[in-house]
Amino acid sequence: MEPALKGTVALVTGASSGIGAATAAALAGHGAAVALAARRRDRLEAVAADIRGGGGTALALESDITDQPQAAEAVRRTVAELGRLDTLVNNAGVMLLGPAVGAPLEEWQQMVELNVLGLLFCAHAALPHLLRAAEDGPRQVADMVNVSSVAGRAARNGNNVYALTKHGVGAFSESLRQEVTGRYVRVSLVEPGATATELASHNRPEVLESLSSQMGQRMEASDIADAITYIVTRPRHVTINEMLIRPTEQVR
Repeated sequence: MEPALKGTVALVTGASSGIGAATAAALAGHGAAVALAARRRDRLEAVAADIRGGGGTALALESDITDQPQAAEAVRRTVAELGRLDTLVNNAGVMLLGPAVGAPLEEWQQMVELNVLGLLFCAHAALPHLLRAAEDGPRQVADMVNVSSVAGRAARNGNNVYALTKHGVGAFSESLRQEVTGRYVRVSLVEPGATATELASHNRPEVLESLSSQMGQRMEASDIADAITYIVTRPRHVTINEMLIRPTEQVR
């Protein structure tokens, strides 16, 4: 049997590590050519080299998607250099936790710029190409997968603005799904629970200390990549609209 994604092209944001890197490798393993977008060129090149070493096709795109022209350029280069765009995985994000009282305002701004605006900039630039892929692509269907969080389901003490951004991603995804699903662009929302990535490491030391006492069982980035791969390899007539994934021992 041919790989399920043979002949397709995927763009994955936040692809220099964690869920993004694992997802790019997983999609390449199913036959997709992958474009990897992130700010850290050295890490991107290493992920791309691993994919190429396994026989896949990978394009490293150094890009800060919080800048709209750079986000649009990442999409443009993907199509120009790989020929098309069938799948967009909006994975890039930042999680800065802690009390709202006395929080550094720049942390709130950073989360809104990356988790919301960066996702929107990529989605806006990609949509015409995804619609075209659904019409004339090898699978006659295209996918946008937006990575949210358990925090997109439930706001908790300390996750205030992070929860705000992820609830927004969920609302945007559902509205867009209703708009384009009849044209066979599938919009899916993935909501991971605790996962062993770099995400938590960007918090302030006092927040990290608090988080370390709360850390229990965690999933691997590859677990979430498996879920995303499952979503985009479904047959044309099947859409996974939403997937909430927690470690078995995670209660909330």
